[in-house]
Amino acid sequence: MSENFAIEIVSPNKSVLKEDTEEVTIPSFEGEMGILKDHISLITFLRPGVITIKKDNKEKKFFVEEGTVEFSNNNLLILTSTAKSLAELSRDNVDDLIKNSQEKIGQKDVSDKEKYLLSHKIDVLKHVI
Repeated sequence: MSENFAIEIVSPNKSVLKEDTEEVTIPSFEGEMGILKDHISLITFLRPGVITIKKDNKEKKFFVEEGTVEFSNNNLLILTSTAKSLAELSRDNVDDLIKNSQEKIGQKDVSDKEKYLLSHKIDVLKHVI
């Protein structure tokens, strides 16, 4: 019997990924969350981090800043505006994202929540490449 389930990552302008997988790890506000076939149904929010998709001893990784996750009936749907494949990110892209986030943190009108998310984003980006 197959241990796979369906995953789809969707951004506003395209479907980023749609395939079967064995395991997915997501960065939720509750912490890193692993999802396997027959996981309980859930709806949660993403925080800045890396989604790891495993199948046949291979991994695909995507950086996300935010989004929502729904898992039901062995279908995982991730809606985000910022899914970026780590395989396609260069050091320059990552450095630009870090620099922009550091500039935003220094602005006067940034809320504490935004500062938390930006600082978490910076920490994640420093370790992705």
